[in-house]
Amino acid sequence: MIFHNYHTHTSYCDGGEVPDLYVKRAIALGFGSLGFSGHAPVPFPNNFAIDSTKLISYINEIQLLKSVYKEIIPIYSSLEMDYIPGISTDFSIFTDFCKLDYSIGSVHLVKRKGQEGLWFIDGSKVSTYDKGLEQLFGGDIQLAVESYYRQIAEMAQTQNPDIIGHFDKIKMHNRNRYFNETDSWYRIVVSQTLDVIKASGSIIEVNTRGLYKKRTNSLFPSVSILEEISAKGIPITLNSDAHLPGDLNLFFEESHQIIRTIGFKSIKILSKQGWVDQEI
Repeated sequence: MIFHNYHTHTSYCDGGEVPDLYVKRAIALGFGSLGFSGHAPVPFPNNFAIDSTKLISYINEIQLLKSVYKEIIPIYSSLEMDYIPGISTDFSIFTDFCKLDYSIGSVHLVKRKGQEGLWFIDGSKVSTYDKGLEQLFGGDIQLAVESYYRQIAEMAQTQNPDIIGHFDKIKMHNRNRYFNETDSWYRIVVSQTLDVIKASGSIIEVNTRGLYKKRTNSLFPSVSILEEISAKGIPITLNSDAHLPGDLNLFFEESHQIIRTIGFKSIKILSKQGWVDQEI
């Protein structure tokens, strides 16, 4: 099986190494292609996104790598763009300005409608998740989770990213403390969000990072959600959300087996003709 990865972070954002080292690792692994997707700049202080003053340097470096390695491996340029209603930059602005090959849309920060403040659901600290849930949503987990999925749905409708990043990341710091993924209200909001994504034409990524970082016991999305994605006929792609060159293919073999068992026949990969099916 020839692997590809389109969700890759370097030292330009919160990744650990320079882009060239990821390319060399991808070549050593026999990858069919590699896409770089640094966190797009956001209009507030943070420690995860590309600094706006370094965005052109990032794009130029990826373009240089495309040229250097063009006879060896296809390299693609992208950004993982945060969607925060009323705050984040429209995805089309980044796509056009940076001449991106594709886009990843993700929600890491949840905004409660009509309220100030953001709930950061990512990162390594469970305490940050808990504190934000209490401060912004008064501990109402159903309201908070529904706000998360509503934000993803709105992103799919208004921004139309090629790929939806780590669809159910909201579960990562939950750890079955506040809600269970079998709760009826949870299953309903997930299903409604998937319907919006299907209508948008976006691809949902199968993201392995939660597993190899030991932050979850399942893929993003969970198997039960992947079963529904398969039933609804929504396309998927496989990404590792790499922050180091050694992350590029982690849990790929196991993930291919999981999605084959579920019933998927193919995943989407990027080519000169656009997104095409690769049999699995």
